[in-house]
Amino acid sequence: MVEQVFKLSRNDEMAVEKVIFDENVHYLHMVFNKDQGLPEHFSNSNVYMTVLRGKLSIALDEQEIHEYEAGTLLKIPFQTKMNVRNLHDETMELIVVKAPAPKN
Repeated sequence: MVEQVFKLSRNDEMAVEKVIFDENVHYLHMVFNKDQGLPEHFSNSNVYMTVLRGKLSIALDEQEIHEYEAGTLLKIPFQTKMNVRNLHDETMELIVVKAPAPKN
């Protein structure tokens, strides 16, 4: 078999899965319920964030919180301050791709 196969969790429990974490790309699958999210941090690469379900509430740098529905893809530049949250009742699911892969 030439391809590698990866499986993502398929439930509503909070998850931050490092699906692919190699020298080329970091591919993460994230699931957050209401009032869950990531600690505030600075992006360590270019970040491509796809909302698969629910609604993403995100504050970037000094901006107010913006909200994005399922089917939305965000491109976030390197070294951007990020505050990623789910502020809604519906479970939020994201795919996050970091490219190029962070060096540290």
